[in-house]
Amino acid sequence: MSRRPPALHDVAAVAGVSHQTVSRVLNDHPHVSAATRAKVERAIDELGYRRNMNARVLATGRSNVIGVISPSSILYGPSAMVDGLSRAAQDAQLTVTVDHLAELDPRSVRAAVDRLLGQGVAGLLLVLPLDSVVEVASKLVPPRTPIVTVDSQVDDQASSVTIDQYAGAVHATRHLLELGHPTVWHVAGPQGWNDSAAREQGWHDTLSGAGAEVPPVVRGDWSPASGYQAGRMLARIPDCTAIFAANDHMALGLARALHEGGRAIPGDVSLVGFDDVPESAYYTPPLTTIHQDFAAAGRAGLELLLEQLREDDPTPRSVTVPATLVPRTSTAPPRG
Repeated sequence: MSRRPPALHDVAAVAGVSHQTVSRVLNDHPHVSAATRAKVERAIDELGYRRNMNARVLATGRSNVIGVISPSSILYGPSAMVDGLSRAAQDAQLTVTVDHLAELDPRSVRAAVDRLLGQGVAGLLLVLPLDSVVEVASKLVPPRTPIVTVDSQVDDQASSVTIDQYAGAVHATRHLLELGHPTVWHVAGPQGWNDSAAREQGWHDTLSGAGAEVPPVVRGDWSPASGYQAGRMLARIPDCTAIFAANDHMALGLARALHEGGRAIPGDVSLVGFDDVPESAYYTPPLTTIHQDFAAAGRAGLELLLEQLREDDPTPRSVTVPATLVPRTSTAPPRG
């Protein structure tokens, strides 16, 4: 016979307090003494107690299902964020329902919001990289339904999680300038995307601040194919010795085009990507890139949503996850 998991009243018995006190500790209530809180936390650790979200659902009348709206799962960043928040939801004994959007347009967003609200979800996580569609979604959500935006921020009324895209672009561009390259070309993502705009702005501001020439932007669509097309053009520019691609997949296409054009990496051209996809360490050569902790962003988004579920009148919070440079062998000082 399997042993039942410890319950709240078991924690109360071991700690020598009431079950209401244990509940206050779990909900981080301010009116609990430090000594009592310590006793309860020791009992939780000793018993291996884990909060039963289903019991909480029965007490509050809220569902234990979280709704997530995200772009198509073929895009690495959003899919990695959804994976991170899904794992965190499992730990919190919550169920996640994900609605993947093939098209990022208002009509698709409205349909997704309607579907998830129709399932009675407790709250919504919007993992959407376009402020325009996030704004559409947020206006459709009833006022008392908790909502958290991930990778976007439309106003200060909703909690949000963002990765510091701007700082990541600054790191990438500065790295190439510090190696001695006179300027840095940029293959940007599509217009209208928050990530693309922030990375482009960070690149532009870093070059301007350093007094370097700002080349014209070459625009892609996140795909290796668009990076390849950009690379075919850049390979014909002799003065192009450094390129910052707005994501690793475009950098992959760039690398092939540069190779076909007789431009060695990093001997002739240094290349930096963005995202640190798992494959980037195995490119030829291994790609210098900007690491985004997508799992941490997903976990932070879920935690902000849980805060709203726990509190009657939560204060919106914003969390920023840093982006860091991962130097590999696709960058080097320019020849001569």
